[in-house]
Amino acid sequence: MFATLGPMSVSPLPLTLFGTGEAGLHPSPRFRRHQLDPCCWIDTVDGFIAGADSLFTTVEAQFEWSRGRRLMYGTWHDEPRLTAKLELTDRTVPPVVMAAATELSRHYGRSFGGLFCNYYRNGRDGVAWHADRIGRTNVDPLVAIISLGGPRAFAVRDRSRESVSVRWNMHAGDLLIMGGATQHHWEHSIPKLAQAPPRISLTTRAG
Repeated sequence: MFATLGPMSVSPLPLTLFGTGEAGLHPSPRFRRHQLDPCCWIDTVDGFIAGADSLFTTVEAQFEWSRGRRLMYGTWHDEPRLTAKLELTDRTVPPVVMAAATELSRHYGRSFGGLFCNYYRNGRDGVAWHADRIGRTNVDPLVAIISLGGPRAFAVRDRSRESVSVRWNMHAGDLLIMGGATQHHWEHSIPKLAQAPPRISLTTRAG
């Protein structure tokens, strides 16, 4: 369940109480709109995927995880997370993930494609402030993120007011969609923590 956070911290918790069992979509997901500014918004859905803990186990074992590198200030650095990039039609992608993309396409009337996954193994893994690259080539893209595993803070901030940020606590099975001009005017991050349980995010986009 989503909760808007105050201080940038999340206590390490076990996986969700109702996350066991076969993974499947919520039969009647409730999309909540959070307006960041007149042209930027975020939608959230609590428990978009039931059985999220079993889905975590599946994608952790089946996806091919690698560690990327980034050039920063003239030096190459290992990314503090693991990543996997797939197509939704790949045989290792569980059917519920394809069903989730289909439901998103139906709800928003736009075609979602591709699957970019991040594996945050512990609190030392995270990602700094950034906007998704799709915002460089597409006008008002949709970026949908399904969270699996332990809870972590998801933060966004206005590029023009870097000291002001909004944060949510994403739990297993929760969905968050960034839309409107969010990728053009806002940044997001997963802050590092002293301690945190493993988390996997599944991201699909609509241009």
